[in-house]
Amino acid sequence: MYDLAIINSKVWIDNSFINTNVYINGEKISKISNNFLDAKKTIDINDDLLIPGLIDPHVHFDLDLGAIHSKDDFLSGSRQAVYGGITTYIDFLDPVDNPDDLEKAYEKRKADVEKSYVDYFFHATIKNPQCNLETFVKKMLSLNIHSLKLFTTYSESNRRTYDKDIIELLKLSEKYNFLLLIHIENDDLIYLNEKFKYHELLKSRPSVAEEKEAMKLAGFVKEHGGYLYMVHLSSGKTLEKLNIKYGDIINKKFFIESCPQYFLFTNDYLEKEDGYLFTLAPPLRTREERKLLRRQFEDIYTIGTDHCSFNKKDKIDLPLVKIPLGIGGIEFSFDVMYALFGQDVINKMSKNIAKLYDKLKLQGKIAEGFLANLSIYHLEDSVIETHHGNTDHSLYLGQKRNGKFIYTILRGNILMSDGTLLEPIGKEL
Repeated sequence: MYDLAIINSKVWIDNSFINTNVYINGEKISKISNNFLDAKKTIDINDDLLIPGLIDPHVHFDLDLGAIHSKDDFLSGSRQAVYGGITTYIDFLDPVDNPDDLEKAYEKRKADVEKSYVDYFFHATIKNPQCNLETFVKKMLSLNIHSLKLFTTYSESNRRTYDKDIIELLKLSEKYNFLLLIHIENDDLIYLNEKFKYHELLKSRPSVAEEKEAMKLAGFVKEHGGYLYMVHLSSGKTLEKLNIKYGDIINKKFFIESCPQYFLFTNDYLEKEDGYLFTLAPPLRTREERKLLRRQFEDIYTIGTDHCSFNKKDKIDLPLVKIPLGIGGIEFSFDVMYALFGQDVINKMSKNIAKLYDKLKLQGKIAEGFLANLSIYHLEDSVIETHHGNTDHSLYLGQKRNGKFIYTILRGNILMSDGTLLEPIGKEL
């Protein structure tokens, strides 16, 4: 007898939906069969969609910006993840420039996570390194962290890493088999005018800053090797240029992540009365760039959210240089992307991410022997009306969706059933 049976479902297997039943024992999927077998508990989902538990590779919960913290902590952020069908997320350690501080940052971040509904782990983050980079990488790996983020901008806060060190880190990523995540904007093309208001964000952080830096870094990968993961690509123009010149390494050595906001919104939203709520970095782009991005959706490898939420009062009536740049989105990322692209989004939010991280080798698809991380999506056209975060707004309210998650299952445990949330059981992987 199985612990849990999910029957009469359309199951996402090998890139298509198949009518079958899934049986779970303990934390893992034990059997996939057309037969109806005995189980202690049975969920009959009547042709709803059964998909792998989604993975968000890019969130910022309880982010300390000095004068302000992001509003969603690990509990509220992971609560939204559950309602969004997400069973694992990856957050970030604070930026450091040496190995000793890296270990301290890891211990601090672990202590920040009092409770999480779903599973998680961390990317390390480096800033303008002041150390032997190989020593830094070895320390990172000793902490069981296999991804490292850096910035090519934010020199004003000493977070920028310069080309010489980026090239060395790319070489080390190949030698030690880790993933180098990069926030890609050309620092020299960013203009931090203290008089700029929120609607001038594109003047401050133009699209060309992303394009030029991405092309340069792709050239580095081509010449020096390594594994580069571009976080939050924002412009279809950037992607188009990368594909033309470096198509042979795209999503093989140079992986591309984008976020729902860049497919959904444009810079026009900055002109609205509440345009300050749409401030993030990189910024929302033009309609033309969004159109190009949508057209090239196939070439996006993963979808992350860059979830970093703030209240209205945190952004209103401030000069641009003082506005915290970031928005929420983890709860509705699948909703809005599925409404745009249908089933083509599933692998980009599950299987493709899992392929990049050894810690996720038993996640990302529905197969016997894999973890029973599963989400059930009920197809029904509706409008997003409420959210489960700590902020006083969500940019996704009022957006159309084609369904909603009615079950989220983590390691064989039901976390959410018909909108009812159970106890948090998340752990660090």
